[in-house]
Amino acid sequence: MNSPIGIGLRTRRDSFFRGRFEVLQPVDKGHRAGSDALLLAAGLKEDAGGRLADLGAGVGVAGIAALVANPALEAVLVEIDPVMADLARRSLQLSANSYFAARASVLEADATLTGEKRLMAGLANNAFDHVVMNPPYNHAGQRPSPDEMRSLAHSMGEVGLDSWLRTASAILKPGGTLLLIWRTERLGDVLAGMQGRFGDISIMPLFARDGDTASRIVVRATRGSRAPLSISRGVVLHEADGGQSAIADRLLNGTARLPFGD
Repeated sequence: MNSPIGIGLRTRRDSFFRGRFEVLQPVDKGHRAGSDALLLAAGLKEDAGGRLADLGAGVGVAGIAALVANPALEAVLVEIDPVMADLARRSLQLSANSYFAARASVLEADATLTGEKRLMAGLANNAFDHVVMNPPYNHAGQRPSPDEMRSLAHSMGEVGLDSWLRTASAILKPGGTLLLIWRTERLGDVLAGMQGRFGDISIMPLFARDGDTASRIVVRATRGSRAPLSISRGVVLHEADGGQSAIADRLLNGTARLPFGD
């Protein structure tokens, strides 16, 4: 299947939540969403409602998973890459997704815009109850991928995480929830960017196997809160034999939430 925007781009239809929703993803180029996006959606509290923004949505897996798991939720999938945004729109038109598609929309915009430019792009102040985001992990000094689409999805560039956190803080309502997934060794970037913007910060380590060091974290925070930081025991994603753990299976299929201690 070819995209009308990404001429010649091969795509495939991927199924998630054991067939409860499908998305179109690129085959040869760009970023293909998987467990990180699904774990973000699993960070929302049970029966979350209101409006959600998925910043840097790609084809929209995190935002769509949140919609499927939370019937009272509406979502805006925010993506800068026109090809990925087009795939997100086309994914919402798939017949398998018809039962929730009316609760979702796609906004082609840069999540790091500021001030009037951000407002003009359609990201209004105090407009959302929840923000989820999987920002690019790689910083400007790392070697970029030769695949331009993949490089855009994976490289933070010069703006840094603070620009993403600034946007999240601006578009969230007071008391709104932010969820992001990030590399453990760069936790300092998260804490620095949340200073003065977010509180009630909860850190969820993700362990590939029991006994491993956590390479990734899911962070949940509340805009404007003064509650203290907490660190959970975390989640082990795989058994010793490499198979998926029971809790990971439930998290990645929409039948459990990350155990933040709510």
